Amino acid sequence: MTNDLRLLPWTTPEGKPCYLSADGPGSLLSRLADDVEEAQLASGEQVLAGSRAVLADARAGERAVRFALTRTAESLEDVLRIAVSRGGRIPGG
Repeated sequence: MTNDLRLLPWTTPEGKPCYLSADGPGSLLSRLADDVEEAQLASGEQVLAGSRAVLADARAGERAVRFALTRTAESLEDVLRIAVSRGGRIPGG
């Protein structure tokens, strides 16, 4: 990826990365990507809180733990994509 391309916070239906080539951070699609990233980060915070609650509950069954882990993995994937995208936009990065 070059510094001229922004990794977007979503993938194609096949799971491949999507990139944006835009003149600047103020474009409509760039602002939409910013909003999606913020929503993903907020969701990640909620998933983390829920996962911690499940792990703290000694009575939580396998189904609850598997659900919490699945959601945590999904959120981690989103957060890592955001980190790569933002890191790629740091000058000299």
